[in-house]
Formats: sequence, structure tokens, C-alpha cells
Amino acid sequence: MFKSIFSRLAAIFVLIIVFSFTMIAFIITSLVGDYAITMKTETVSDTATSARRVMELAFSEDGEYDVEVMRGMLSAPINSNTIHAFITDVSGNVLFYDESSPVAPIKSAIPGDIMLQALRDAGYTGVTDLGGMLGTASIVAAQPIDDPNGNSRAAVFVYTNSHAETEMLSSLVRTIVLSTMWVLIAMLLAIYFVSERTIGPLKSMSRAAKQFASGKLDVRVHVSGNDEIAELATAFNSMAESISTMEKMRSSFLGNVSHDLRTPMTTISGFVDGILDGTIPEDKHEYYLRIISSEVKRLSRLVSALLDISRIQAGERKFKPEYFDICEMARQILISFEQLIEGKKLDVEFDVERDSMIAYADVDAIHQVLYNICDNAVKFSREGGELRLRVFSSEKKIHVAVYNEGNGIPEEDLPFVFDRFYKSDKSRSLDRTGVGLGLYISRSVMEAHGEKIEVRSEFGKYCEFEFTLREGKEQKTKSIDVQAIRERGQL
Repeated sequence: MFKSIFSRLAAIFVLIIVFSFTMIAFIITSLVGDYAITMKTETVSDTATSARRVMELAFSEDGEYDVEVMRGMLSAPINSNTIHAFITDVSGNVLFYDESSPVAPIKSAIPGDIMLQALRDAGYTGVTDLGGMLGTASIVAAQPIDDPNGNSRAAVFVYTNSHAETEMLSSLVRTIVLSTMWVLIAMLLAIYFVSERTIGPLKSMSRAAKQFASGKLDVRVHVSGNDEIAELATAFNSMAESISTMEKMRSSFLGNVSHDLRTPMTTISGFVDGILDGTIPEDKHEYYLRIISSEVKRLSRLVSALLDISRIQAGERKFKPEYFDICEMARQILISFEQLIEGKKLDVEFDVERDSMIAYADVDAIHQVLYNICDNAVKFSREGGELRLRVFSSEKKIHVAVYNEGNGIPEEDLPFVFDRFYKSDKSRSLDRTGVGLGLYISRSVMEAHGEKIEVRSEFGKYCEFEFTLREGKEQKTKSIDVQAIRERGQL
């Protein structure tokens, strides 16, 4: 029934306003009505008292009275055309009415119980129709009329109806109802415009999301204002941009993986066939078998990286922190790149704060991270450039930084360096072995350790990667077995 935001808001606010105004109307009419009845009762009672005093002046000293004189005197205390009076004898029979009374003279008597109260000195006050005499319930006050000897000889009845008060309350209720209607109209208009202002962008985002789901990754929503809706639209666009970028990287990755799988397999197949059919002479077999071995290792590294990604995403890779010497690990990794470093004639600087610095982390995982960073640093260094590896402590953390001079990373690519499938060497001229997963794995490892890894670069000049480790106490540490790590597929 209430599917839209507008209908829900409208229903809620209508109920609140109607309930509120109903309560206000009830309270106001009750208070005003009670006050009006009280004031009119006092007026009628005072008029009856005044009429009694006037009527008692009509008695002679012997206790007799002249009806005509009393008839003339009855109108004197009545100064309102809504208040009327009549005189009865002690038996309750009506003797006469005031001249303006709308009630025709009748012969019926006043009910006995009311008459008894009327003849008492305190008189009678109440709301009654006097046994049907007045036709409708009215405010009635009665007082006894005594002769000079103190004997009750008659009674004066003063009455008025409540038509004026009823009309006033009806008018008040009509005013409240009209006010409620105007407030409801104004509120519904306000809710409509506010909901349209809110729902409009949401509908736009819904349409964009559906288009996005259908494959139109270039769809974006218009952002206007600076409220929460604008923030949501901005976040949606940021999400869309990230997904679009990730999709491009995924497509690029699939192309790269396909290429990296197809190329070595083609090479292996060609050389194996050549050896089998005798195309390749026997004295060249060893040379081509070494090439085949290299291509097999390349395929193994690719499969290992893909399996690593799968285990990380599934949360299956468990880390076992241990105490180890990060300086010793860094030395051994640098030594493993000795031939490549000499081939590029790199100027290497190994800068450690102390000869031995104890870190607490998973040894194999950190070795993988540092090896991958050093591998990239050597691979992308310019010939004769500087390669610097620093290990230092700061704020109870060990910092490991690897710096190399080379092309660096374009500024626009820096936010995506640690994303899956990212490769800065789009042409693949510098990196023929990588698949763009190493830095993603490195970041995942550091995040699993609760540590940070970051990159700084100036395109065309340098690039530096730095990560932190928990600093451990000086105690017995695990030795770094590079060969064992190689056999586990971490290198």
C-alpha cells in the first residue's frame, strides 16, 4: 500500500497532525465549553437572586401581593434577551412569565423534587428541561420569594439555553478543522518537494546501477549540492570508477595471463617437437632443454602466484609470526640478485641502522614481500643507476625501504600500484616474467600482519617502496634458509 517514500512520509505525518489537532480541539473545546457554562451558570444564579429581591418588594406588610405588580417588576432584573424568568406558586404552578420569554404559558407544574429545592433558602441551580416544560435542557436557577414574615409564598425561576455556547464551540471546531486542512495541504506539498529532492537522485542512481549491471561501465550520476545525497552520489561515482578501472585491469590481466601461458607453452611445444623429430641437432639438445626448463619455471611462478591470490582471497593462507633478523634477510636477498645487479652495473647501497635488527612476523611471507620489491627495483632500474636498501627503526617499528633510480611510476598510476593485475610496464618490454600480482600479494601480506606498505615515486627519476614490521626483542631468532624458501615456491 505504501510502496513509495512519499506515501509513507505522507501517511506518518498526516496521522501525527490529525491526532495532534484532534487532541488540541478536544482540550480547547473542553476548557472553553466548561468555562462558558460556568460563567453562564453564575450569571443565571445571580439574576435569580436579584429577581428574588425585587419580587419580595411586591409584598405588603400583611403578606399579600399583587400579581400584576409582580408581573411588571419581573423584567427589571433581566438585562439580557437570552435570559428569561417566570414565577410559580409554592405548588409549582406557573403564575406568569416575563414579557420576552419564548416559552408559551403552560399549566403543568414544576417537578416536585426541583420545587422542593427551589423553596429552600439556598435555592436550586442545575441543567434541566423542567420535566419538558422548556423543551430543551437549559441552565436553570430558582430562588424562593418570601413575604415580610419569612414565609415562602412563591418562587422565581430564571433560565437560559446553551445555544450560543454550542454555536461558539462549533465555530471553534470548524476553525480548527480548517486550520488542520491548510496545515495538511502545506505539509503534503513540503513532503512532496523534499521527497522529490531526495528520491530524484536515488532514482538516478538506481537507473545508473542497472545500466552499470548491464555492462555500461561509463555511466555516472550527476552530483549537485553538498548534502548527504550528494555524498552518496559522489561515493557511487567513486565506486563506479573503481569498478571500471578494475574491469580494465582484469581484462588486461586476462590478456597478460593468456600471453604468459601461451608463449612459454608454444616455446616448449616447438622445442620438444624439434628434439623429437630431429629438427634440432643432438649437440643443441642441452641448450634448448635449458630454455624449456626456464619456461617451465616461468609457468610455475605464474601458477604459484595465481594460487597465492586464490588462497589470500579465500582466507586460507595462515601466517605464523616468528622472531628473525630482518637485516640478515635483506643481505641474503641482495646477494641473490648479484648477477643481475652486476649486469646492470648498479650502484648498490645497503644501509642498516644496526648489524642485527629483530622483527616479529611470518618469515616466509616477509621474504616474499622483500624479494618481490627488490626484484622490481632491480628489474626497473636504469643501467648504472642507484639501488638502495635501508633498514631502520622509528616509533617502535622497523622500516624497510627499497629505492631505485629509473623510470619510476606515473603519478596517475600510484593509487593503483597495489591493485590486482596492475603492471606499470604496459608494453612488457622491461618485465617479461611478471603478471602484476606481486605487489597485490605484498600488500595483502602486510595488511594481514597489521602493517603498512607504501610507495613514493617521481616519474622519470626514481621509485621507493617502504613497509613496516613489528620490532621484536633481542633473543634467539630463526635463521633464513633461502633455498628452503625457494623450494616452497616463494621466490
